[in-house]
This record gives sequence, structure tokens and C-alpha cells, in this order.
Amino acid sequence: MPGWILTSDDDTPRLLRFTPGHARTIGRGAQADFIFEAALVSRLHCRLTADASGQLVMEDLGSTNGTTVNGVPTARAVLRAGDVLGVGRVNFSVANADGLRS
Repeated sequence: MPGWILTSDDDTPRLLRFTPGHARTIGRGAQADFIFEAALVSRLHCRLTADASGQLVMEDLGSTNGTTVNGVPTARAVLRAGDVLGVGRVNFSVANADGLRS
């Protein structure tokens, strides 16, 4: 399946899947699509959009502690395979779902 997979590094690693044409949010509040009860994660922390062209775009949603890409505070970025997305104290490894096929 085309798209993107993010793998969390928290106590119970989780896989987040993003398919083209869809946007999902990460946060600790009930309104987030992916809920993480972790330190420094805002109620609605960031939005990830897998656009029709195949890009995965991250937008910080005004989170209190910010969002990082490869350790650098970032408000908006196009993510690439191998990047590390930081949301609070949770880091996500970014992978292209096409590259995970065997």
C-alpha cells in the first residue's frame, strides 16, 4: 500500500499509517486522531497530511512544546524516509510504506 508509516519509540511502540489524500492529527486529547498520553504532548499537537503527490507534510498546531524534525524545532516540514519526528517526548521514525514491501 502506498503511503507512509511512522513508528513511535515510546514504551509500547505503535505504527501510524498515512495513505495519500488523508490528514491525521497527533495529540493527547480526545479530538486527536492518534492519542498519545505522553509528557509534553499537547492536546492537539500536530497534523500530518499525506498529499496526492506522495509527500508527507507535518504542521505544528501551536503546541506548547513544539514539534521537531531530526531534533530541530519545526513549524512545517515535508518529511522524508529516515527522518525522526519529535512530538513531546515521543519520537517517530518515518518510513515510506512502498519501501517496506518485501
